[in-house]
Amino acid sequence: MVVTRPDWLKIKCPDANKMHHIKGLMDKLKLHTVCESAQCPNAGECFGNSTATFMIMGDVCTRNCAFCAVNHGSPEVIDHSEPENLANAVSVLGLKHVVITSVTRDDLADGGANHFAAVVQAVRQKKPDVSIELLIPDMGGDAAALTVIAKASPDVLNHNMETVPSLYGKVRPQANYQRSIDLFKFVKSVNPKLITKSGMMLGLGEKAEDVIGVMRDLHNAGCNILTLGQYLRPSSEHIPMERYITPEEFEKYRQEGLAIGFRAVVANPLVRSSYYAREAYREALAAY
Repeated sequence: MVVTRPDWLKIKCPDANKMHHIKGLMDKLKLHTVCESAQCPNAGECFGNSTATFMIMGDVCTRNCAFCAVNHGSPEVIDHSEPENLANAVSVLGLKHVVITSVTRDDLADGGANHFAAVVQAVRQKKPDVSIELLIPDMGGDAAALTVIAKASPDVLNHNMETVPSLYGKVRPQANYQRSIDLFKFVKSVNPKLITKSGMMLGLGEKAEDVIGVMRDLHNAGCNILTLGQYLRPSSEHIPMERYITPEEFEKYRQEGLAIGFRAVVANPLVRSSYYAREAYREALAAY
């Protein structure tokens, strides 16, 4: 049965000229944006708000999560010109907030931690006024790798939980719920000043009490910012969506998250990790 997408998930087409300009620059500098690779519905709006999400270390992931549109397989060799190229792109685009994520690189001894740190350093040197947000994989829970990233001192350190513990086996079979929770505790122990962030996608069959449970686990682990959005199936090969979550339900979760103690909660059907990223960062910063 075909389910009609509700009106609240219908968005305007992005500015074609702006998207063409950005894609041309990315191709020239051999960069990837997760906005394209993960089929994000908000690419046009985020670019218009001077925010973009770059995906470093290639566009092929060593893991194969059931929800993700990113390619998986054998990744590329690390491009050591990427930090400088990315910093140049941030400068040319005049970004005010940049989100830097990556595919999971289980093939690398450090999971790519030192490459993340090199990108942060390059962006800071090229455009010191931009705020930097890292959206990292779990790095296999490796303490040395997480220490490198925490000491790179991004303005925001994000790691997504994605779903509730009972669905990890179906949704994130190569991940581990407790390892991801422990990640927040560890990076805060290394760098207590870090603003930390996590996100979940809803509509996979999770129960409300389980979502609240993840919120509490995250807050207790030291997470400051939470994002909640609707899961949308990228293709028939990905895990099916169970139902659409209404805007009213998202608002209830937002209020619950604030009551639990998060400094900022962004929750609506179109939310993705980097949606309103700069605004959430500024809200969390003001709450210190």
